[in-house]
Amino acid sequence: STLDRSSAASDVYKRQPWQNIEDAEVPLGITKTNSEPKNKLLAKVSSPTHSRTMRNELAPPTQTRTIATKRPANERGSAEHGWLHAKFTFSFGDYFNPDHMGFQALRVINNDTIEPGGGFPLHPHRDMEIFTYVISGRLQHRDSLGNGSIISAGNLQYMSAGSGIQHSEYNPSTTTPTHLYQIWLKPKQRGGNPRYAEKPLKDKKERNTLQLLFSPDGRDRSTAIRQNASIYFAEIDAGKTVTIPTSKTQAHAWIQLIDGELDVMDTQLEKADGLQLEQAPQEIALSAKRPTTILVFRLADLSLEGN
Repeated sequence: STLDRSSAASDVYKRQPWQNIEDAEVPLGITKTNSEPKNKLLAKVSSPTHSRTMRNELAPPTQTRTIATKRPANERGSAEHGWLHAKFTFSFGDYFNPDHMGFQALRVINNDTIEPGGGFPLHPHRDMEIFTYVISGRLQHRDSLGNGSIISAGNLQYMSAGSGIQHSEYNPSTTTPTHLYQIWLKPKQRGGNPRYAEKPLKDKKERNTLQLLFSPDGRDRSTAIRQNASIYFAEIDAGKTVTIPTSKTQAHAWIQLIDGELDVMDTQLEKADGLQLEQAPQEIALSAKRPTTILVFRLADLSLEGN
C-alpha cells in the first residue's frame, strides 16, 4: 500500500549513511536522529578517502602517477524494499564496506529504481550537494523552499541543502518505474541558504561533447556549486572520443557510466561501472565502443583543500 511504502521510505532516510561517521555529533547530509550504527565499532573508525587497494598503491606526493581503480557494477552494495531497488557505489544505509567509503568530496552514488507510486516522503537534509539524474521514467519533487516539479527522463536536478531543507521524491506514474542516479558531494563549507536548480539536458544535449554542468565558479554557463568540483555530462556515439580537460586544482576524477561501453586508460567500462582516477591532472581520453552516456566528476584533493 501507499502507507506501507511511505513508512519504508521514512525508515530508509532515518539510517545514517556510513560515509558521514567522521562527524559523530551531527552527520553531514542528513539531520541527526536518535538511531545508532548497528556496529558501534564504527565510531572508532575514521572515514577513509581511498579504498584499501588505493592506499597500498599510492605514489609519493612528489609523483603524479595516475592510479585507476574500477568499481564494477555487479560488486556494488544493494537494498530491496519492494517499491525501491537500490545499488550503492559507496557505503550507505545498511550497506557498509570499509574499502568503499567515498572518494574525495564524493560521498554517495546511488542507482535507484522506484516502482510506480513509490517514493520518499518529506525528509530533511543539510550540508550536502545533491544531484539527481533521471535515466527513465519521471520523478516528482517538492521541497520546503516551495519548489515543485516533475523531472523527466534525461534531465538533472541540483539541490544544495545548506543549513537545512526538506523535500519529497515520488514516482508519479501508475505504470512505469523511475530509474535514476542520486549523487551527494560534501560541500566545502557548512551552512548557507539552500539552493535549487534544474538542468533540462533532454533538449540541450550536444552529442560527442563533454558538457560542463556544474562548477565552483559557474564558468561557461554552468551552475555554481559549494565545492571545488566540476561535473560533466556526455552522450558519445560508437567510435567517438571525448576528452576530460586538464586540471591542476581538480587533479582527481570519477567516471560513472550510465549506459554503453567505454575505454579509459586501457580500462573497459560497461553499464553502471565506475572508475576512480587518482592523481590525474592530465587530459583523459574517453572512447566509446557503442553509444554511451556518462557523468564525469573532476575533484579537488580534500587534504589540500582543508575540508
